[in-house]
Amino acid sequence: MPAVASTTERAGTSARARLRSLAQFAADVACWVVAIPLIKFIHYAGVRDVHLGHTALLVVLAIVAQGVIGTTMGLYRGRVRYGSLEEMVALATTVLFTVAALTLFSTMQSDVMVRRTVPFLAATFALDLMVAGRTFRRMWLRRKVRHVNDRRLLVVGAGEASSAIIKALLDAPPGSYRPVALLDDDPAKKLLRIQGVKVEGALADLVEAARRSDADAVLYAIPSQSSEHIRYVAELAREAGLPLFMLPRVADMFTRPMASDIRPVSEDDLLGRDTAEIDMEAVAHYVSGRRVLVTGAGGSIGSELCRQLAQLGPEKLIMLDRDESALAAVQLSIEGRTSLDSDLLVLADIRDEARMHEVFQHHRPHVVFHAAALKHLAMLEQAPDEAWKTNVFGTNHVLQAAAAAGVDRFVNISTDKAADPVSVLGMSKRVTERLTAGMGLDAEGTFVSVRFGNVLGSRGSVLTIFSAQVEAREPITVTHPEVTRYFMTVQEAVRLTLFAGAIGSSGEVLVLDMGEPVKILDVAHRFSRQVTPHLPIVFTGLRDGEKLHEDLWGVDEVDVRPVHPLVSHVPAPALSFEMVAATYSLPDSSLAERLGRLVAPESSLRVD
Repeated sequence: MPAVASTTERAGTSARARLRSLAQFAADVACWVVAIPLIKFIHYAGVRDVHLGHTALLVVLAIVAQGVIGTTMGLYRGRVRYGSLEEMVALATTVLFTVAALTLFSTMQSDVMVRRTVPFLAATFALDLMVAGRTFRRMWLRRKVRHVNDRRLLVVGAGEASSAIIKALLDAPPGSYRPVALLDDDPAKKLLRIQGVKVEGALADLVEAARRSDADAVLYAIPSQSSEHIRYVAELAREAGLPLFMLPRVADMFTRPMASDIRPVSEDDLLGRDTAEIDMEAVAHYVSGRRVLVTGAGGSIGSELCRQLAQLGPEKLIMLDRDESALAAVQLSIEGRTSLDSDLLVLADIRDEARMHEVFQHHRPHVVFHAAALKHLAMLEQAPDEAWKTNVFGTNHVLQAAAAAGVDRFVNISTDKAADPVSVLGMSKRVTERLTAGMGLDAEGTFVSVRFGNVLGSRGSVLTIFSAQVEAREPITVTHPEVTRYFMTVQEAVRLTLFAGAIGSSGEVLVLDMGEPVKILDVAHRFSRQVTPHLPIVFTGLRDGEKLHEDLWGVDEVDVRPVHPLVSHVPAPALSFEMVAATYSLPDSSLAERLGRLVAPESSLRVD
C-alpha cells in the first residue's frame, strides 16, 4: 500500500506540474494575442485596411513559435524555476526567436505592406506582459503561502545581504520568518523597497518601527559591521522587548544567505573583534608542506590551531595532548572520524622529559605551536607547584626537545596575565616567555611567544560560567563591579597567532591587539536579562592574584608594530633554565615567591 500511495502521489504531482505549464503557456499566448493586434492597430490608425487576415496569421505563427521554442528552452517542461533569472533568460530567448520568425514571415508577404517595426514592438509589448504576469503571480503566491505563525522580522540594513535574505525568506515555506520592515541609516535609502518590504526609518527608530510593524524579532543583516554596532542594535532590540537574530559575518558566508542562516545573537557577536586582514600567504609559506606539531592540541586554543593548520596543507600535523578524549574530539572535528589509531595523534604529557624527546626525534617537526599549559588562575594560586611542573618545567622540556630536533620555528602561546604578573599563572607564563627568548639565543631556529587575553568560548571562561548560571537560574557572579577583561574569538586569536609566528624574530613576544577591554558587569547584565524574571548579580570580590584590569604590555615594554597594525613586537629578556632550576631549589621562600624572583628585572642574568 505505501508503494501504491507513493506512485499515486507522484502521478498527481506530475499532473499538477503539467497543468501549471499548460496554464503558463496559455498566459504567454494571450500576451501575443493582445500585443500583435494592438500594435498593428496603433500603427495603422486612420488606414482603412489593417489586413486582418495577415494579423491572424502573425498571431498563429507567434503561438506556434512560442510553444515550440519555449518548450525547447524548458519554459513549459518544468526545467527552469519559476520567477528565477534562468526563467527570464529562457523567456527572453524564446521571444527573440519568435520575433525573428514573425519578421521573416512578414517580409515574405509581398502583397501586404507591413511596417518593419511592428514585429519588434509587438514582441517588446508581449514580453513586458509576460514578465508582468509572472511578477504579479509571484507576489500573489507569496502572500497566499504566508502563514499566521510566521515570525515577523524587522530587518536592520538595506544592502545586498538584506536583499538576498529577504528574497530567501519570501520563498521559504510557511512557519518560518516574514520580513515586514527595513531600517537603514543611509538617507539615500529612505524610500527604498526591497521585494516589497519598505525602509521605515533609521536605526534610531527601531523601537517605534517595531511597534508600528508589529514585529516579533529583529534581524541584523549587516555582515560586515563591528561588534560595537551589534551591541548598539542589541540594546535597541532589548528596549523594544524583541530578540535579536543574526546573519553570518562575510568571512563565514560561502553562499548567498538563506533562511537557515538566521541564528540568535551570541556573545561572540557582541564581544568579538572585527575580522583582521591577514596575509595568509605568509602563514602558508612556513606551514604548507612541512611537519607541524601542536602541544595541548585538545584544548580550546590548541584544537582551533589544528583546525586552521589543517587547511594550510602541512605535510604532517602532529597533535599532542595528555587527554585522550580531547584528542578524539579534535580528530573528529578535522577528519570526521575518531579512530585514534593514527601516528599523528600523540598521547603524552609535557611533564615527561624523556617522552618529549622521543616524540620530537620520531616526528622531527619543522614548526611547533606550544599551547599546552595550566591556565586557571585561582587553582594555580592554590597549587603553585603544578604551575612549576607544567607551565615552567613542561615548557622547558618542549623547548629542549624542539631544539634537539632542529625545529625551524617555535611559537609559545602566552597570556596577557604575563604582563606585569601578580598571579602564579601570570608569573609562570612570563617565565615561559623568557625561557623561549633564551632558547632563541642558543638554538638555530626562530623562537617566539604570542601573548593575548581571554578567548570567547574557551573552557572555564567567564561566558561559559555565565551561560551555566543562566541555565540553572542561579545568580550571576561577578568579582567586582569595575572589573574589565580583553576578549577575542578563538578563531581570530589563532589566525593572528599563525601570522605572528610568520613575522616574529627570536626573543620577541608578539602581543595581539585585543581592542577595547570589556566591562564584565555589562556582560553579566546581558546574561541576566535572558530570562524572566531577570537573574540577580552577586559580587564575590577579587581573588588572590586577580587584577581589576588586565594589561597587554608591561610597564617597561614599548608598543611597536612594524609589520601589522594588530601585532606588537616586544623583546623579552632571556632567561636560562639553569637559573630557573636554581631558583626553584631555594629553601627560604614559597614557590610563588620563587616565581616572582624569576620575573623581576634582576633575573635577566643568564647562567651559562
